[in-house]
Amino acid sequence: MAGLIRRSDIDEVRSRTNLADVVGDYVSLKSAGVGSMKGLCPFHEERSPSFHVRPQVGFYHCFGCGEGGDVYSFLQKMDHVSFSEAVELLAGRLGYELHYEDGGQASDHGNRARILSANQAAADFYVASLGTDEAEPGRRFLGERGFDQGAAERFGIGFAPRHGALGKHLKTLGYSDDELVVAGLLGRGERGDVYDRFRGRLVWPIRDTTGQTVGFGARKLLDDDQGPKYLNTPETPVYHKSQVLYGLDLAKKDIARGKQVVVVEGYTDVMACHLAGVTTAVATCGTSFGVDHIKMIRRVMGDVAGDVRSTGEVIFTFDPDAAGQKAASRAFDEEQRFSAQTFVAVAPDGLDPCDLRLHRGDDAVRRLVTTRKPMFEFMIRRVLDAHNLATVEGRVAALRATAPVVAGIRDEALEVGYVRQTAQWLGMDLDEVRRAVASARSTTTAEAKAGESAQSLDTSLSLMQLPTDPTTRLERDALMAMLQYPTDVGLDFIRRAADVTFSDNTLAVVSDAIATSAEHWEAPDWLARVSDEVPLPFATLVKQLGVAPIPERPELIGAYCRDVVAGLIDRDLLRQKKDLLGALQRTDATVDVEKYGQIQRDLVRVEGERRALRAG
Repeated sequence: MAGLIRRSDIDEVRSRTNLADVVGDYVSLKSAGVGSMKGLCPFHEERSPSFHVRPQVGFYHCFGCGEGGDVYSFLQKMDHVSFSEAVELLAGRLGYELHYEDGGQASDHGNRARILSANQAAADFYVASLGTDEAEPGRRFLGERGFDQGAAERFGIGFAPRHGALGKHLKTLGYSDDELVVAGLLGRGERGDVYDRFRGRLVWPIRDTTGQTVGFGARKLLDDDQGPKYLNTPETPVYHKSQVLYGLDLAKKDIARGKQVVVVEGYTDVMACHLAGVTTAVATCGTSFGVDHIKMIRRVMGDVAGDVRSTGEVIFTFDPDAAGQKAASRAFDEEQRFSAQTFVAVAPDGLDPCDLRLHRGDDAVRRLVTTRKPMFEFMIRRVLDAHNLATVEGRVAALRATAPVVAGIRDEALEVGYVRQTAQWLGMDLDEVRRAVASARSTTTAEAKAGESAQSLDTSLSLMQLPTDPTTRLERDALMAMLQYPTDVGLDFIRRAADVTFSDNTLAVVSDAIATSAEHWEAPDWLARVSDEVPLPFATLVKQLGVAPIPERPELIGAYCRDVVAGLIDRDLLRQKKDLLGALQRTDATVDVEKYGQIQRDLVRVEGERRALRAG
């Protein structure tokens, strides 16, 4: 069993890692002031960005849900890894060799790094196997769908041989049966014997947003294969099908740049779109499109409510069959989670993007995207088609069914247009449709308010709860400076500021935590140490103070931080001077000569400190 990773190595890896680079693999970040970046929180659903990252501090915090921490806690929560695995993952990314307290190496059994390593070795093996004679059915399958060798190489497609070839190969690389079963590469029979999970199949690697292979999808090729048409990696410590999108590693940059994502239904559809120039296409992996997928897309796209500049397009492609219609309904149920406009693209003759490219070329795939219809129009027409509009009863039922759909349109101008259009499709009076939509909206709004009220309680202390008077603002800004730029403020100022009497009792607790942690002022985890010192209800406030933007230009930030802390110290010295002058007036110099003289000496000392402070 490996020992603990040395503290010095943990600190070194943290200091060498740019938090924004790591977070940027999961969240689209934008500048939010000097040294601050923000984006949509990956830990809760939100429409406006409240997730702040301070790379130079090495800390993140969400002002919406209160989640915060350093790069290690971020990876632990995002990738479901232990603390040691997060350190090992970042060390591997840096090429940094870790050392352990007992001189040992990391335990590899079942950990994330070991599974990812096995997956990559398997992916390389599958790719090499695609060129063998046994893989001819796989190459023929690709060719029949318009994919050449270059396309296979671009997407890392491989072939899984039969007869246990993968397991034998990976064992020669040092992987055990238990490790490969945990990774989902091998299965285990009732008698305990192991076998290759994928056999005689074409294999697609499924990668996370960082490009690491976390699983595989395998397509049946042979008639004697009794398994399902597509077989995916089971749930593993690194593969969670509801939290991955095939092709997102390739598409994420263009999605973020163009504010558009195209959601298709399969691996070959993603390939066809990318090869045709629609490089924002992604697909789910053996599961329906859900909330977790929406969170991923919104974070990558930077889908922000109320920001017209960031509003993008989410385009769904569905087959016209029953399964496709069910998928469309599920997607529409989640439509309100997007701030971006949602659309539906249905190809002529019901062709999916892969068949469309094969039969009609790349231009047809691009036209499929450019001629998409708004999701609301698609769903309204679908609801209307389910009713007999030739009868009064049918039209009334259709109006009742479509009114909530129209009422759900966020854009007021669009809603007015769809009210008018729906009235035309129904052949009904415009005012009658307008009243039905208004009634549906009132019901929806009342339900939403009730839900918001039930979730409005929060016992954590927050920046938003602080008073806004000048004294409290100075105390707040000084604490922000010490937490975010301790080396610019300096240890002397930190210690002196920690002795200041704070007028705000809440901020005084944070000041006390800084005082007890002062010896670690240069440590990479300085902010985390201070956060650990305060009582639990204050932890959120410390994290907020540690990431809140400081309003100053980059070249002046150091001087600003020192000046604002100096201002706090000067204010306290002024208070001391006032108290001493009052004591001097109350003291009779003829009665208590020694006390009178001490007060005078203290006054000289305080005034000297004020002059030195201002001169510095």
